[in-house]
Amino acid sequence: MDSRRSKAIGSKAKPDALPQPAGRRRRVVILGAAGRDFHNFNVVYRGDAATEVVAFTAAQIPGIGGRRYPPALAGARYPDGIPIVDEGDLDALCRDRNVDEVVFAYSDVTHEQVMHLASRALATGADFSLLGPRRTMLSSRLPVIAITAVRTGCGKSAIARWLSRYLRERGRRVAVLRHPMPYGDLVKERVQRLASLADLAAAECTIEEREEYEPHIAAGNVVFAGVDYGAILAAAEAEAEIIVWDGGNNDFPFIRPDLHIAVVDALRPRQIATHHPGEAVARMADAVVVNKVDAASPEDVETAISGVRAVNPAAAILKARSPVRLDEAAAVRGKSVLVIEDGPTITHGGMAYGAGQIAAMAAGAAALVDPRLSAVADIQAVYRAYPHIGMVLPAVGYGPGQLKALAATVNASVAEIVVSATPIDLGRLIRIEKPVVRARYEYAEAGGSTLATLIEAFLARHAAAGAAG
Repeated sequence: MDSRRSKAIGSKAKPDALPQPAGRRRRVVILGAAGRDFHNFNVVYRGDAATEVVAFTAAQIPGIGGRRYPPALAGARYPDGIPIVDEGDLDALCRDRNVDEVVFAYSDVTHEQVMHLASRALATGADFSLLGPRRTMLSSRLPVIAITAVRTGCGKSAIARWLSRYLRERGRRVAVLRHPMPYGDLVKERVQRLASLADLAAAECTIEEREEYEPHIAAGNVVFAGVDYGAILAAAEAEAEIIVWDGGNNDFPFIRPDLHIAVVDALRPRQIATHHPGEAVARMADAVVVNKVDAASPEDVETAISGVRAVNPAAAILKARSPVRLDEAAAVRGKSVLVIEDGPTITHGGMAYGAGQIAAMAAGAAALVDPRLSAVADIQAVYRAYPHIGMVLPAVGYGPGQLKALAATVNASVAEIVVSATPIDLGRLIRIEKPVVRARYEYAEAGGSTLATLIEAFLARHAAAGAAG
């Protein structure tokens, strides 16, 4: 090959081929979505004098780019904070800042997508890496039970709520630590203690945050969340005697669990080893709950069980139901229905529909109304970003604009009635000018080995260990 042509082909990576000046800090970019990325920085990089995190990138969640990780959280080495830029700018960022390493730090993406990002980083000359549980999990002085999942929308939060009630009924003081969703003022959200609806309002929680926090509060739980999980864990330990980790998306826990329960969706039986870090979660779990067996075919249930055994033959495998009920099923019969589903389950969770559509059709709805026909611009953008969505409306609401767009889309539809399967009361946030019937779903045992038996054995082991100590 002509040497001049060879040089031209490699010219984009030329800055990265230069030797590093003595004493220069290693330059890192963290790919994130306002959650795992901040945690990884806090526990691995914030105190590392040999590393300079030049930027976070933002994906999945609208409106989180263009901000800065503030100096109050970033520490003394970052007096101006750290910029958060759009993931689309990764290539230019790596070249312009001569980045040494790109660290992937968000969840529920296909293995293929992770490697496409790796290829973009490698093409600039940078290393590409992922931080594992050993470096990023915090240790608690209390027993920790973690609930995670292989995909968004498997039903892990319903199981976490069931678990917290079960523990409280046995006299345990429980703190629920929720995977982070810090989409607002990061300094104010450093440590969040949420025990009432007034707390949610004061924290200006988005719909997506409320979908996770409000059901826990209704069940009598105190939820701890935010940005700085070292401080969050300390606050929870001051009030509780057992920690329940309620995971987000399909991420592994931030706190090292003594019992790790992963959840698999029997309606998506072939997605146990397709997404990151869901496959890792399935492989590391002590027990796996195959959920929604009441809605899936027997063949799909067996496929899910076989998939679990293939990646984690040592795990205990439990079956669970996720029964859906409508508050007023008779009101739906014979009506044209617009269905609102849990937002993240339908968007980056990859499901075309959820519990709301299933419940509406089971109740005898005459027809489903396609929300696209009345969707305003902000909601049309969601459908373009997630073309797999069926004839349902994801309950998006990351800011006032999306909330207004959600209400406008519902109210402009020709539907006679709305079935809302989001875990919150939307009427507290937006004005819906149509009758609303809520769809609710909870965890239920499905026979065979049970979660209750597993938890009792765990409690007995810890009681015996405590007595021996």
